[in-house]
Amino acid sequence: MSWLSNPLKPTKDRFMQRLISQAQACQDGLAGLVDYVKEPSAAVAAQVHAAEERGDQERRLLIDELNHTFVTPIDREDLFQLSRAVDDVLDYALSTVEEMALFGVKSNPYLVDMAEALHQAGRELHASLELLVDHPAVANEHAIAAKRLENKVEEVYRNALAALFNQKVEGFDVMLDILKTREVYRHLSNAADRADMAGNIITDVIMKIM
Repeated sequence: MSWLSNPLKPTKDRFMQRLISQAQACQDGLAGLVDYVKEPSAAVAAQVHAAEERGDQERRLLIDELNHTFVTPIDREDLFQLSRAVDDVLDYALSTVEEMALFGVKSNPYLVDMAEALHQAGRELHASLELLVDHPAVANEHAIAAKRLENKVEEVYRNALAALFNQKVEGFDVMLDILKTREVYRHLSNAADRADMAGNIITDVIMKIM
């Protein structure tokens, strides 16, 4: 029997609400990331950190409830992996902000483009989870849209690396700046990978229930 027709509706709602709340925190953190790469400030960095803490709390509660619930709305492994993928997206967003500040990496159009695409992916994942129960077919469209945005981030990432390594290097300080910037780029690429993973898990879940 499909979990959409499972009579244990309160259990389903509780787990889905945890995931939706976690995805909302992720979306908020990614919005802060966009603001930060456009105009870095300690206040915006604090907003991203606060969103990451909210997301962590929702994940902790979800795992605790998994440990105390025998019947789950979807496979336990799917719930756990989906929550972890969303958590990783937000963790990499925070790492981007923290290391830009720590390494003194200045913003550039590549960073802005990647951050904006990630924010769009976060919105798509959040929408997908909100619609998963009542409109799985539409939820699938949002999950696929999130996956497409991963491709966009990777395209910008490759162009950013090409521009970074094709510049004329004169002096040790310039080389250090290149290495620092590359690390920040890598965080955004990793965040996109995890968004793609979350989209894959959602589409797999939808295939199981339809």
